[in-house]
Amino acid sequence: MRAQKLQHSGEAEAGFRYGYIILAACFVIAMVAEGVEDSFGVFFEPLLSEFGWTRAMTSGALSMATMLHIPILLLAGRLTDRFGPRLLLSTCGFFFGLGYLLMSRTNTIWQLYLCYGVIASIGFGLYWIPVASIIPRWFTRRRGLMMGIVTAGIGIGTSIIPPLANLLIYTYGWRSTYLIIGSINMGAIMISAQFLRRSPNQLRGLPHGEPKLKQENTAEKPGGFSFREAIHTRPFWMFGTIFFSWALCLSIIIVHIVIHAIGLGMTPASAANILAIIGIASIAGRIAFGRLSDVIGMKPALIISFALLSIDFMWLLVAREAWMLYLFAAVFGIAYGTIEVLQSPLMAELFGLNSLGSILGASTAFASIGFTIGAVLAGYIFDITGSYNIAFLICIAMGLIGTILNVFLPTSGDKRKQDKL
Repeated sequence: MRAQKLQHSGEAEAGFRYGYIILAACFVIAMVAEGVEDSFGVFFEPLLSEFGWTRAMTSGALSMATMLHIPILLLAGRLTDRFGPRLLLSTCGFFFGLGYLLMSRTNTIWQLYLCYGVIASIGFGLYWIPVASIIPRWFTRRRGLMMGIVTAGIGIGTSIIPPLANLLIYTYGWRSTYLIIGSINMGAIMISAQFLRRSPNQLRGLPHGEPKLKQENTAEKPGGFSFREAIHTRPFWMFGTIFFSWALCLSIIIVHIVIHAIGLGMTPASAANILAIIGIASIAGRIAFGRLSDVIGMKPALIISFALLSIDFMWLLVAREAWMLYLFAAVFGIAYGTIEVLQSPLMAELFGLNSLGSILGASTAFASIGFTIGAVLAGYIFDITGSYNIAFLICIAMGLIGTILNVFLPTSGDKRKQDKL
């Protein structure tokens, strides 16, 4: 008996130690992937200036990319459940980096759509599901905090890479900047992916955070819904709509906020700092609200986040000075980052670990639809009206929809069964 206890203790310690290597690798991957993706808006003005494309045409490359994410996310979920995260993230790094390297040679709109809308999109579409699904497998308690730490990398990447890209564009030109960013992207993601393992079982370890007996009983057989069972529940579709609303707002800001600020009289460098502030604010928000969700519950944390989102867009309607836009960016960073943190832990709570990759892929596909619509819709609205105000009003409505749906979102297993369609 004593030997058995020592064995369980050693297994738990192995899971504990390597779990933090997993955490660090996912942090780096999230930082680089999201930072590079969010730098799209920084290249917006140079591309418009050189080629004379409309905002809707240029935004369409991002919309095409996110539309392609829909089947890729569904595929990534199934492949993650079957093969684990290492293979998918290695492939992600290759295609994502290659797309940016090829962007340096862009001369026509179809090349922009091919290099960014297809090649880079394949890479980025394979990134989130492996990262988001691996953390609940390695940490059974404080999942909100652990996802907060991983996704804090998103905030750091957003705060560093877009301003860095802006500086590189100013110094070396946008073509050389695409080469530099693409090389960093490919190398960092592919190297970090080699440290990932599907679950503690591969190292004869146990997930960190649960009593030893419970770990012994559940380590080999993660419970939960199958993918087919999950999609026949009401919470799945509610959560998908919540993420659609969130992503629509996010795409409008990521793609258009820099050029919107320039139109209000800010310099390109000052406008790029808005993305940096969003990233910095989201770091604190992800960690703080991730930990808060472990204390008060994920549902209350999500309600607070969506309420903040609506109020923040109301502020953006009247924001005309730099400090006002910076304040918007700070609140937006906290609100949007919290929503992203809680996706994977909440899905694990709702549906278990059995098919978490596939379920995450499907729910994230809703977000891709929203992201696809948001970027091109805002560009079209500006091209027609000369203003983003209608787009911001739509974002207020999306925030309210998300708040209401979160109020009625169940989070317990018993309630989940009652809400089967």
